[in-house]
Amino acid sequence: MNHAVAEEVASTTWFHRIDLGGGLVTPGIDDTPFKLTKIHLPADLAGQSVIDIGAWNGAFSFACERRGAARVLATDWYCWQGAGKRGFDIAKRALGSHVEEREVKVEEISAASLGTFDLVLFLGVLYHAPDPIGYLRRVREVCAGMAIIETLVDAEDYPRPALVFYEGDTENRDATNFFGPNRLACEAMLREVGFREVRKMDEFYGNRMVFHAFV
Repeated sequence: MNHAVAEEVASTTWFHRIDLGGGLVTPGIDDTPFKLTKIHLPADLAGQSVIDIGAWNGAFSFACERRGAARVLATDWYCWQGAGKRGFDIAKRALGSHVEEREVKVEEISAASLGTFDLVLFLGVLYHAPDPIGYLRRVREVCAGMAIIETLVDAEDYPRPALVFYEGDTENRDATNFFGPNRLACEAMLREVGFREVRKMDEFYGNRMVFHAFV
């Protein structure tokens, strides 16, 4: 274990758990290894291009690189501006990663500025969107193949597409949680923005779902 890296890791607040090798794992509050099994990321990404929208500490960006992706672009703005980008930088350096990075708001993501990607990751972002359809339009615009969407869901007992609005910090004491869509709303919104096929792939924790959407 590199003690200098271990000291950096210990002095940083983490969300993701990332195995940096040598027995060193970042102490994130998120069970990232479990989540990785639930999003059904393709095992082989050889030759593929990937954009990770809302990358934060970069765990899923690095996972795509490990699976052979030819290019991975990690983007964030809210978390990197707020919680900071130090965790991502430490992990990238420790892993010897070539993941690219771009600080950009979801609202500013476009094919004109970033290009298009074979795989788009949109994990844990949708329910933070004040404009869910607008955010999903950004996802669709840069997607040339498949998008993986993981989100909090709500109103599963309602038989039509619906979103629950969270006023203030009423959802998990977090004022950045805006809308909890149900499964039908997730599928309908993804079709609305132009995805040809949407598949529900998994669910976990009783209020999280994963969808694969195809152009």
